[in-house]
Amino acid sequence: MRAYHEGEPVAQWLNSLGISAFVLRYRVAPYLYPCALNDAQRAIRTVRLRAEEYRIDPDRVGILGFSAGGHLASTTGVLFDQGDPEAAEPVDRISSRPDALILCYPVITMNDEVGHEGSKRNLLGVRPDEGLVERLSSELQVTADTPQTFLWHTSDDASVPVENSLLFAAALSRYNIPFDLHVYTHGRHGLGLAEEEPFVAIWTDACASWLRMIGYTKNP
Repeated sequence: MRAYHEGEPVAQWLNSLGISAFVLRYRVAPYLYPCALNDAQRAIRTVRLRAEEYRIDPDRVGILGFSAGGHLASTTGVLFDQGDPEAAEPVDRISSRPDALILCYPVITMNDEVGHEGSKRNLLGVRPDEGLVERLSSELQVTADTPQTFLWHTSDDASVPVENSLLFAAALSRYNIPFDLHVYTHGRHGLGLAEEEPFVAIWTDACASWLRMIGYTKNP
C-alpha cells in the first residue's frame, strides 16, 4: 500500500466482513525488483507463522492490491515458492503462496502496448532486461497452481488499460483457475472503495459475495 485510501479504509472494510487484514507498506522506487515482491512474500510467511497468535486460518491467507499494488499482488500469486525447509529462520521455511488474490484495476503486463510505463520503469529501471520484462508480466506466469482470483476494472481507465485485467483473466481461464471478473463502464483510475461512484462502488458487494463463496467469511 502506498496510497492511504487504498490501505487502511480497505482493511476496515474487510474487518467489517469479519476478515482480519494487514496493511503492507512495501518498498518502491528507488528500490527495484525484487524488493517489493520480497516484502509481500515475507508478509505472507509472517502472517502464516504467527497465525495462532493472530487467530487466523493459515490456509486462508489472501492478498489484495490496487493499481501497481495489484501488480505486486498478482506477481505474489504467480511467483511464489513453498519455502526453504533448510532455512535458518523459521519464517523462511513457510510457503509464500497466497490462497486468494483480489486485484483492483491492476497493472498486470509489462507489455508496452497496454502496460503502464511508470510502473514498469519504477519496478525494472529505464532499460530492463527482456527476461525480467517477461517474468514480471503476470499473465505470462500463470500456471495451474495460481490462486483463485477476483478482479475489477473500469473500461475507460485512462491510466491502466482494462486490457490488463482481461489478459490475466484470460490466462486464468486457460488453466481453469476459478475467477470473478467485473468491468464497469465508467470510472477514473484510483477509485479505491469508489464511494464517489455509486455504480462502481458495488464492487465491494460483489467481492464480499465472492469471499463468502470461497469460505473466507459467513457474514451476510
